[in-house]
Amino acid sequence: MTPNPIRKVLIVGGGTAGWMTAATLAKVLKGVEITLVESDAIATVGVGEATIPPITTFNQILGIDEADFMRSTQASFKLAIEFVDWTGPGSRYLHPFGGFGLDIEALKFHQIWLKARSEGSQQPIDDFNLSATAARMGKFMLPSKDPGQVLSSLKYAFHFDAGLYARYLRSYAEARGVVRREGRVVDVALRGEDGFIRSVTLDGGHEIEADLFIDCSGFRGLLIEQALDTGFEDWSHWLPNDRAVALPCQTGGDGLTPYTRATADTAGWRWRIPLQHRTGNGYVYSSRHISDEDALARLRATLDGPARAEPNVIRFKAGRRKQAWVKNCVAIGLSSGFLEPLESTSIHMVQTGITKLLALFPDRGFDPVEIAEYNRLTTLQTELIRDFIILHFKANDRPEPYWREARDMAIPESLQRKIELFAARGRLFQSDYDLFAEPSWLAVLLGQNIRPRGYDPLVDSLDEQLVRGQLQRLAALVRQTAQALPTHEAFIARYCAAPQFEKTA
Repeated sequence: MTPNPIRKVLIVGGGTAGWMTAATLAKVLKGVEITLVESDAIATVGVGEATIPPITTFNQILGIDEADFMRSTQASFKLAIEFVDWTGPGSRYLHPFGGFGLDIEALKFHQIWLKARSEGSQQPIDDFNLSATAARMGKFMLPSKDPGQVLSSLKYAFHFDAGLYARYLRSYAEARGVVRREGRVVDVALRGEDGFIRSVTLDGGHEIEADLFIDCSGFRGLLIEQALDTGFEDWSHWLPNDRAVALPCQTGGDGLTPYTRATADTAGWRWRIPLQHRTGNGYVYSSRHISDEDALARLRATLDGPARAEPNVIRFKAGRRKQAWVKNCVAIGLSSGFLEPLESTSIHMVQTGITKLLALFPDRGFDPVEIAEYNRLTTLQTELIRDFIILHFKANDRPEPYWREARDMAIPESLQRKIELFAARGRLFQSDYDLFAEPSWLAVLLGQNIRPRGYDPLVDSLDEQLVRGQLQRLAALVRQTAQALPTHEAFIARYCAAPQFEKTA
């Protein structure tokens, strides 16, 4: 046993990040006092949230019953993100979860598909991805556990109400001993000898000491920035959006789609996230290119149905803290940095922050080598996600000034190399720490009209007639599997419907 163990952990801030952290620590840590401070007077950013497949692993670690969680958070399933108008008016493509096709003799499937396209095939690559095909049909079912079945290739995530999710995790955490303190932090005391945080004081005068402090205070970075003066690396020259206005509405339009929609607009993009009880909507935009009033007007004009709340305007700056872990303070969530929600990464970054903290969990000695490794991995992971998001803006063919500026901007060298390599022969090489695996890069590169000039020459060694037959059979199997699934609405109705949910199909 370590001679100097962490005995007290204080989480400053609730919301999704705070309660995800509290729930996980309560599940994993034994003999540690965990306290969370939050104030009902301070609003959280939480709007309707879209997630990506690793969230299912997070729920499994906590031992959460999926159907119960979905009922409690008014959740629906998510198979993909649909991008509308990104390369120009009328354009449309999917970034689906899961892989495309099957590799043949160690050759990447997409290389085989590229050769077929070069010879005149018009078959979309989505025809070889079950999540994409089911999403287009509005179908869903849980994947098979039998790897021999096509249904085993289905990958999914969730859409859910972030406020309800935080409430759900709060109940989970409190049932496992986490103590919630109501109050606003008005002072942070540092130790004189080393600058570590000693305690925080709440507005009622109550002082709370701890060994480890976790900053989940959102954009303010109450501990990591205001108290420890960590510094911020600004990425707004690559990602100029600095505003979002969120406005939920009554479900209408396309209804309860099993995918998120991101629609390019004059000065940014709009999201559509369908939940059981409402549809979440928002416009993420650059205030240099459109006013707040015009952005809200545009959002209102594009809603599926009547608004269900007052608009929520959120201000932000893209970038990251120079260090996410300083001394005895770890920033998780928005306090560690912000990348706009285009690829639904916000909750995942909370999840990876927690995972790394547990993998490098300290004692009260706070080994600087372990802190440095946490910061190195956080930086690497964030930069890889940053590059993936920049790709969507760089590769566009829209006429507006906002989009022309994005097309003309200099991009990180790491992204430029990846684009050039793919544009030559469709080659992709992934870092082990890249959240987005090869199929994701493939979907977005192709979707944004970056078409390789050639393909892997080793594909020419395959028997053409055999390959052609395999492609036809695989596409037919994917289509038949998707067609046999129930509709998304029907599956929710029998699996995880919240009270008052009505099946619409």
